Amino acid sequence: MTTSAIRTSVKNQVATVVLSRPALRNAFNEEVIADLSEAFSQLGDDPQVRAIVLMAEGPAFCAGADLNWMRRMADYSREENERDAEKLAFMMRTIYECPKPTIARVQGDVYAGGMGLVAACDLAVSVDTAHFCLSEVKLGLTPATISPYVIRAMGPRAAHRYFLTAERFDAAQALRIGFVHEVVPADQLDATVSTWVAAFLAGSPTALKECKKLVQYVADRDITRLLVDHTVKAIADIRASDEGKEGVQSFLNKSKPSWLAS
Repeated sequence: MTTSAIRTSVKNQVATVVLSRPALRNAFNEEVIADLSEAFSQLGDDPQVRAIVLMAEGPAFCAGADLNWMRRMADYSREENERDAEKLAFMMRTIYECPKPTIARVQGDVYAGGMGLVAACDLAVSVDTAHFCLSEVKLGLTPATISPYVIRAMGPRAAHRYFLTAERFDAAQALRIGFVHEVVPADQLDATVSTWVAAFLAGSPTALKECKKLVQYVADRDITRLLVDHTVKAIADIRASDEGKEGVQSFLNKSKPSWLAS
């Protein structure tokens, strides 16, 4: 899939989704939102894809909302704003719930809605020169649509600070608060992504999908009987699955399971 907003490709079971509006700092508009929604939906359903890397061209990863899009939104009615926000929310949820493991490869600055893109991915690696900012309050707005993902990524205490102050913080601070998993020099960015992709490809595709669902279900829930029952059923289901049986037998027999042989 190639549009004026993004490019996608698949090689050796790994898909790349590239934000390709560098002159506009890869900012969102209706086209970007629709294209990203479609790309992650299609790649998530593609049996030939086992991992997805979200990346960008140019000096910025994503600067949030496109200025021309913001000018159009300034005249929207309450109902039009809600319909517009629903599309952005759908895109974020599509990325977050994608059944394939996802990596945000952050090569430059991340602002506002771009923070949601990074937070919606399973793993994030940032170049050490990148900066991050949740700038919405300076415009009289809130980061509402991206908040479920950003708060999960950085935690509520850090979210209180950065939602309210709109401070710009560096990659080292993003790592300290858990918003990204690794910070590396630019020449090590691709090597880190490759290491994570190799780890994904070593895992059972079904188990990876179920692990994502498990984290999303268990996180922040009280340890109740209902939660315990859910985990019991989850392990029973995966043990009884074809890949679960194959994986255990391959381990016991010291042989390779089919997902490593492909």
